[in-house]
Amino acid sequence: MDAAGLPEPSAEAREHSRRLQSRISDAIAAAGGAIRFAEFMEMALYSPGMGYYSAGSRKFGSGGDFTTAPELAPLFSACVASAASEVLAGIPGGEILEIGGGSGALALEVLRALDSRGELPRRYRILEISADLKDRQQRLLAESLPSLVDRVRWVDELPADMEGVIIANEVLDAIPCERFRIGSPDPEYLGVGTADGAFRVVSLPADDALRQQVRLLNDSLGEPLAPGYASEWCPGLKPLVSSLAGSLKRGVLLLFDYGLPRRQLYHPERSEGTLMCHYRHRAHGDPFLYPGLQDITAWVDFTAVAEAAVGAGLVLDGFTTQAHFLLGSGIAEMAVPDPTDLRKSMETAAQVRALTLPGEMGERFKVMAFSRGWSGMLPGLTRKDLSGSL
Repeated sequence: MDAAGLPEPSAEAREHSRRLQSRISDAIAAAGGAIRFAEFMEMALYSPGMGYYSAGSRKFGSGGDFTTAPELAPLFSACVASAASEVLAGIPGGEILEIGGGSGALALEVLRALDSRGELPRRYRILEISADLKDRQQRLLAESLPSLVDRVRWVDELPADMEGVIIANEVLDAIPCERFRIGSPDPEYLGVGTADGAFRVVSLPADDALRQQVRLLNDSLGEPLAPGYASEWCPGLKPLVSSLAGSLKRGVLLLFDYGLPRRQLYHPERSEGTLMCHYRHRAHGDPFLYPGLQDITAWVDFTAVAEAAVGAGLVLDGFTTQAHFLLGSGIAEMAVPDPTDLRKSMETAAQVRALTLPGEMGERFKVMAFSRGWSGMLPGLTRKDLSGSL
């Protein structure tokens, strides 16, 4: 373990991280000694061939840095498939588009579940920016579901006329965000500079965009944030959600992620923000550690998501916790114990607890759905709608 209490990377991984650190340091020097945090995060996660999501390190599952719901339990994907089935039933020839396919586990289990119901989509498309992850997805589906792999298509950009279901699981939290701090009288960006060969936080002057964002937060809270309050803000959220909305000609946009409505996310007591890093299943708060080897995320402002989607012409169908969505989608009925296999029954029960309990993923993760030209209602959204909290 190193000084941060994390497992030490291999010599090869350290060298990879060192090269990316050098590339980011060069960008900082070229910018006059400092860059905004969003630019740092963009390079750390997506720098071609070197960023966390564009290099070849393993990210998902027990051997990676974190576990998403599809890796944790096929029952999650079965519930997503149930929701997709509701939508596709009213859209003949409808398709599924997954944004950021991860390990491929979600696509695999959704296709399996829909195949067992005789309700396969005409096509399952995956928009994946990482060549490494695309390769892993292709190998997983070819090995585990060879009879259906021809139904899957990988795309490099959003289709212009998507009819069916768009799924984004833990995508929004990885959009590069800005860090800021409330000053007196002006807020400031918390950017990134260098000192003694290491990255450090530096203050950068506010622009009109940051001042407008702070005014929006103050209006939402009903009182000004106090000097010293620090948090994150994601300028790239609206363009991405608007693009997803623009791609959906008819059907449902289904989003899964961790986050809160704006008034809760920027509560005065949450004064240090929500930025979190993941390395080898350890969560910590140092975004400058091991560039290219760790994930960097921030909680999602679901009020901003709703504003962007509705502003782009979609209808908000519902907002709820992952627990309520899964229970409404029938996870309890799917997890019927097998009296002939006690071990399997215990594993299934453990998966349900991890997905639904408040102290696990049940309340921290939220589900938000939007539609265009589709008048149904997903069962997973009927148990407890939290849209009023937005």
